[in-house]
Amino acid sequence: MREEDLPEVLTIERLCFSNPWSEDTFRGEIQNKAISFPLVVIHPEDKKIIGYVIFWQIGDEAQINNVAIHPDYQGQGFGEQAMRYVLERLRENGVHFVSLEVRVSNLPALTLYRKLGFSILGVRKEYYTNPIEDAYVMGLMLD
Repeated sequence: MREEDLPEVLTIERLCFSNPWSEDTFRGEIQNKAISFPLVVIHPEDKKIIGYVIFWQIGDEAQINNVAIHPDYQGQGFGEQAMRYVLERLRENGVHFVSLEVRVSNLPALTLYRKLGFSILGVRKEYYTNPIEDAYVMGLMLD
């Protein structure tokens, strides 16, 4: 992800989330090159940005902070492809454990994360706002 990608990224963010990240938050992720890895998902035929994944890697652990696929392209496997790419990259970089948070009501994301091998480790009460909702903390050992 580059700064010039932000108009498309922000559009997707606003379409996908009821409490979207700000432009400054995305800019901060782009600039935090020490630990933050913001990637865009490019449609193979259209060659346009249809999604993104942002993760942090700190030593041998990683946290996936934000995943989104444009609603017009959801359900076509792009999210799974992006997540598999990220997980493989993390394995190659020596990461042993990956975590993320997800709304308890986000059944499509939960289904994908379970398919990828993530399991629920706990619940963060009232983690999300607009609307207020709990989050599952999910984790995956890559070893």
